[in-house]
Amino acid sequence: MLSTLEPLYSIKVTCLNCEHEFMTSRVRPSFKKAVRTDADFCAYYKNENPDFYVVRVCPKCGFSSTENSALKLSDKQKAVFKEQINVRWIERDFGGQREWETALETYKLALICAQTIGDSERIIASFLQHIAWLYRYKGEHEQEQRFLKFCLESYIQVYEKEGVGANNAKLLYLIGELNRRVGNYNEAVQWFSRVINDKKIIDAAMIRASREQWSVLREQMNAKQMELPEEMKDLK
Repeated sequence: MLSTLEPLYSIKVTCLNCEHEFMTSRVRPSFKKAVRTDADFCAYYKNENPDFYVVRVCPKCGFSSTENSALKLSDKQKAVFKEQINVRWIERDFGGQREWETALETYKLALICAQTIGDSERIIASFLQHIAWLYRYKGEHEQEQRFLKFCLESYIQVYEKEGVGANNAKLLYLIGELNRRVGNYNEAVQWFSRVINDKKIIDAAMIRASREQWSVLREQMNAKQMELPEEMKDLK
């Protein structure tokens, strides 16, 4: 008789700050198929949510990061982390199964760590976005909106630093969708329009997604009896 695989497995990680080795859980790839996904890429899963296990928290010093975070810390970053976070850390282990509350705590720890060491704005924006999603899972709309707004500000900073490149269609689309979700409809129109009309952008999936959300946006604006911008009136 074949044994049934558990959704979780453990990997060994070395802390970037204190070099302590610890175990953290991951979800097996075969369990990562989402049952549905929102337009801003928030995914829903039947079993364990892989996003709950993205953040790796060192039980010894508290440094929290992901595999996409900074690859090494400078002495200055370590000193700042020690002064602002490590000195208050109470040793605890996040290596096992995580419930919603634990996942939220790990993302907030990762956010604070990233801000403290000055990690990239894209990493910080991603943490803010995941925190917003966690609140969405629980139906906590006010907190979700709060973190979506923080996330939007952060992704706009990413755009201002990186500009429009061939690979940034997803970023432009996401800024449009976040604007739509927080009620900045006119701003959303402008960002979706860039994806649709910029000839340098050839990402067919993001162009299609922008057109779809443009239609959703038009319906929302009509429902609120808002005047449509000129560029929305002609697009089919």
